[in-house]
Amino acid sequence: EWLRQRLETIGSRSINNVVDVTNYVLWETGQPQHAFDLAKIGGGTIRVRRAHAGETLITLDGEDRKLAPEMLVIADQERPVALAGVMGGLESEVTEETTDVLLESAFFEPAAVRKTAGRLGMHTDASHRFERGTDPEAAAWAADRAVALIAEVAGGEVLAGALDAYPSPMERRRIPLDHERLVAFAGAPIPKERVEVWLRGLGCEVAATGPSSWSVAVPSWRWTDLELPADLYEEAIRIYGIDDIPATLPRLAGTDAGSDGSSRREDRIRRHLAACGYTEAITFAFHDTAGDQRFPGLYEGAEPLRLANALSERYSVMRRSLLPNLLESARFNQRRGADSVALFELGHVFARRDETVGEEQKDGPRGSQEKAALALVAGGRRGTPWEGAKELDFFDVKGVLESLHEHLGGDLSFRPAAKPFLVDGCAADILSRGEVVGYCGLLAEEEPGPYPLFLAELEAQAVAGKREDGPVVVPSKHPGIGVDLTLTHAVEIPWQEISRAIRKAAPADLIHWTLKDRYAGKGVPSGAVNTTIHFFYNALDRSLTQDEVNERHSRLTETLEGRFRWASEQGRG
Repeated sequence: EWLRQRLETIGSRSINNVVDVTNYVLWETGQPQHAFDLAKIGGGTIRVRRAHAGETLITLDGEDRKLAPEMLVIADQERPVALAGVMGGLESEVTEETTDVLLESAFFEPAAVRKTAGRLGMHTDASHRFERGTDPEAAAWAADRAVALIAEVAGGEVLAGALDAYPSPMERRRIPLDHERLVAFAGAPIPKERVEVWLRGLGCEVAATGPSSWSVAVPSWRWTDLELPADLYEEAIRIYGIDDIPATLPRLAGTDAGSDGSSRREDRIRRHLAACGYTEAITFAFHDTAGDQRFPGLYEGAEPLRLANALSERYSVMRRSLLPNLLESARFNQRRGADSVALFELGHVFARRDETVGEEQKDGPRGSQEKAALALVAGGRRGTPWEGAKELDFFDVKGVLESLHEHLGGDLSFRPAAKPFLVDGCAADILSRGEVVGYCGLLAEEEPGPYPLFLAELEAQAVAGKREDGPVVVPSKHPGIGVDLTLTHAVEIPWQEISRAIRKAAPADLIHWTLKDRYAGKGVPSGAVNTTIHFFYNALDRSLTQDEVNERHSRLTETLEGRFRWASEQGRG
């Protein structure tokens, strides 16, 4: 009576005293068991095997189950009598007429039970536990417990001995545990001496392997959830008390772990371009073959990297240039009526590694090379009607690049170039310290959009020089003197070359110089151009005299004439 009441208390229906004992022990120990009527076991033989093709079994719920060869069954000499780990058979169940009982208590692989129960659409108390893993060592002592209870509530004689088949006993898993790592993981000073006590209390065998480390043997009933050192950390933290661990902010490493400060410089590029009215785009790192062939980018002459398992032909090649995808974004905006576009992207470009390139470029995976690049695309009318909207042109993009290198400390110059994807006469190479690092110009389009697109692409490092903050120059309180110089020189000489010559020969107190005007026409020899430059002289400690400025400026003029061999005409302003 007490057994029936306890089962009903936990919501389990009473069947008979023998079956009630197996159900009670299941809830008491977590070990499923099954009782057979020994008289209904054919040939007095019991074994565990795979089902044969075509075999069937009527289970305790009255359903005739068709068995598959991969299903594990308990069988007598003639037929299956139970689905191992799931449910017993109706023909061998214990009834009121049963006099001899065969008790089965076993451990079954969770995967095998899960597969059988899932295929047959069954879920029982036994399968629920076997699917999640039971204690391999509980089968024997749980059987002893059940046998004792059967003898108590049903009477009868318990025969000595048991049929035990345990061919490969499970070895207890050993997990290394380090106290210092535990403390670092928990973020709390968990006492070392308490850790060993707690683990032994959980049934673990603990053996010291060092001053603050152990080898922990996991108990058989925890083999499913204690696998890694982190699992032991969890147990120690749980017992220590999660609420007793102080809340602290994580120690985060900076975005620039290296010494080159590349991330900080790229952030400065982003901020400056945003201030110039550009919007950052982030596109895929791969595109189609046609885009790669038209825009070889910074790896012109190198073989592209092709994806072994591309999503589609559209994304089959690692990009050698940022422009194909960036131009696609610009055209997307054009098609939707945008009056102007101004986009930029900072990202990496890739190519197959050429064994002849310098080691500094061999920073990608084996067989590849990569470098950081910057690309710009702009076009359309910028500004409001009442301010006088201006059509963007080549010099707007060029000016943005020049402002970048002035702001960040790069060293950029430009020279005319020819590119198949740029309009002739509106294309330039970008140079840094005499080496070509990119290009810019007007995009050549077979089907022009609503307005032309101007583009640029160059190595990001070229505009992000390692510029150190210099001293702050205090403006002079004294008036300065401006001088204009008009030079007649060969039209092939670019302004950059003249400016570099001025910088190299600059006399004392020359504060700045700017290009004021360029003129070619009546009165100027053929093949020549007049360039007017405005110079500004000033001293911090006093007012300069006209004679001092004339003397300094005369030396500068002589130096420039000696280098470029031009005629000059000097005036004051």
